[in-house]
Amino acid sequence: MEGLEIKRFMFMALVGLSLAISSLGTPLYAEVRFNNATRSDTLGQPVRYAIYLPPGYDADDRSYPVLYLLHGGGSGQPSDWFTLAGLDKMLDRLIEDGTIRPLIAIAPDGRRDETNEVATYFLNDQDGVVLWEDMFFEDFIPAVETRHKAIASGDARAILGISMGALAGVVYQLRAPDAFAGVAALSSAFRTEDQVLGLSPDAYRSRYAGVLGAELEGQARLNEAWDAIQGETLVAQTDAARFSRVPRLYFDIGADDPFFEGTADLHVTLRNAGIRHRFRVSEGGHDWIFWRTSLEQALLHIDAVLTRGYGE
Repeated sequence: MEGLEIKRFMFMALVGLSLAISSLGTPLYAEVRFNNATRSDTLGQPVRYAIYLPPGYDADDRSYPVLYLLHGGGSGQPSDWFTLAGLDKMLDRLIEDGTIRPLIAIAPDGRRDETNEVATYFLNDQDGVVLWEDMFFEDFIPAVETRHKAIASGDARAILGISMGALAGVVYQLRAPDAFAGVAALSSAFRTEDQVLGLSPDAYRSRYAGVLGAELEGQARLNEAWDAIQGETLVAQTDAARFSRVPRLYFDIGADDPFFEGTADLHVTLRNAGIRHRFRVSEGGHDWIFWRTSLEQALLHIDAVLTRGYGE
């Protein structure tokens, strides 16, 4: 009987060891949580967001850098990053193979409401009714970085934007260079003066009635609010020293994108001002085909600015 008990003990010990080894090899999965919300006193209503939590987030006590995801206009919304772009799968792969460091990715809802008849551009309205940019800095960032395990520091914070979200990301980076380590702007929605003047009343309203002001025609559209988001103004107001060594701004735009001219003009303005940046032109237009193929390089830039990968 003693021999039998010894064998049984050894068997159970081997089973326990096997289970322990197996658990060590079990991958820790990432998670995307939709339909989160945080209060905003600035807007007087909750702001919804989706969030990507990296593998091992719930299993450790570490804090993570944060990537803010700013979606496009029109029908754009936070879930696009995951349902249309598959960003969570790409982050899983790049983190798992060690290409980039783990991070949290947060996608705020930049729509006014479900109908979203007028774009916010993630900026303040000209008439001061909806102050989305103020909300982002004063309410949203502090709230979500307190709620989640974030490194609450500008050097551990970055932006990835598409179209109107890309424009906002560039504006944020230049207006508040210490608030973010860098930004990746895909198909940034910078229009030329001729393009804005050529918009029909309906097209103008849906895009600029908030940011520039409602029912403007002709040269009235090129007002102070328009000047405030132009390259020359942004460059004049920023701290150029913040961009002297590291290309914190990264642009990727399709050769057939309707915003190519406006973004190229901004590139020239930044270059002439001595602000280091990366400007990449690829084949493609203004669509998800282009954005999905551009995401990985954008994420590599984000990782570089967050982890001193550019050598600073």
